[in-house]
Amino acid sequence: MDLNGIIKEVVEKQASDVFIVAGRPLSYKVNNSLYDYTDKKLSADDTRELITQIYALANGRDMSYFIAHGDDDFSFSLRGVARFRANIYKQRNSYAAVIRVVAFVLPDPKALSIPENVLMQVDDMKGLVLVTGASGCGKSTTLACMIDRINKSKQVHIVTLEDPIEYLHSHNMSIISQREISLDTDTYITALRAVVRQSPDVILIGELRDDETTQIAMTASETGHLVLSTLHTLGAANTIDRIIDMFPADKEQQVRLQLSMVLQAVITQQLVMTKDGKLKPVFEIMICNSAIRNLIREAKTHQIDSVIQSSAAQGMITMDTALMNLYKGGEIDEETLISHSYNPEAVAKRIAANQ
Repeated sequence: MDLNGIIKEVVEKQASDVFIVAGRPLSYKVNNSLYDYTDKKLSADDTRELITQIYALANGRDMSYFIAHGDDDFSFSLRGVARFRANIYKQRNSYAAVIRVVAFVLPDPKALSIPENVLMQVDDMKGLVLVTGASGCGKSTTLACMIDRINKSKQVHIVTLEDPIEYLHSHNMSIISQREISLDTDTYITALRAVVRQSPDVILIGELRDDETTQIAMTASETGHLVLSTLHTLGAANTIDRIIDMFPADKEQQVRLQLSMVLQAVITQQLVMTKDGKLKPVFEIMICNSAIRNLIREAKTHQIDSVIQSSAAQGMITMDTALMNLYKGGEIDEETLISHSYNPEAVAKRIAANQ
């Protein structure tokens, strides 16, 4: 099988992901629905050959790390087609891969329905801004739009630390240095320790994976940098609790105090299927005001949702309210609303009250 030709074909079909797994046909995803490329199930030899082709497309990348560790994550490009993020892994003693399609052109936030109130969270150029949500919900795309907004409006140095690099940014008003983990630097920790000597104004960290990365990110936020990153969490309260839980119990109060001072916003997103069969992002927005900072310090994160609900005038919105607005506007059906809400019972009561 010619993987190059297959990838070109599925990109034309607007695929978001390509799946290469032994025991079933090569498959691809469009609007969260899976399709088989052919009827032929892939054998272990087939997947090995296709994965070898992926490494060839990635400028002849060395397979030795994958063979030794069983996982590899990197990006590559096909001229005139798209960029791709490949995750190669072993399963059932065979090779497998998932290839994420990333457009060459930077995303247009208006075309993707990313609201201004999300993008403007980077305008203050200080503190820690987190974009959270499940894998594949569009966090990297939202961050790319935020970086592009800064790049087009401010004369600053932006350093991104990514694993791997997805969207490529050109220098505009800003200088942009994009560093890929394992290719340009060994680890996030190594890169973060070095970044303070690179005169950054904005630092993007692909993901807060552990306490050391998170500690450096918070310290950088304290010293006047804007730090952007992601977490695989749903909701502002869960995000704050996850960060606290990364650290030993004896450091909890110190971390709460530091986080309450540096955190500027938590943006949580989901992708929902609209009635016309398209995927649309929906956002919860929490902006740190004095009330929320006090709740973080006092370990009362369970009350954060109430503050978000009562602070709509400041630009905040809960996920359930954002979903309800889509439902009232006729964009999503009741089943989608209920299945994506954080509190389905409360949402069901709101639906009943409006009928």
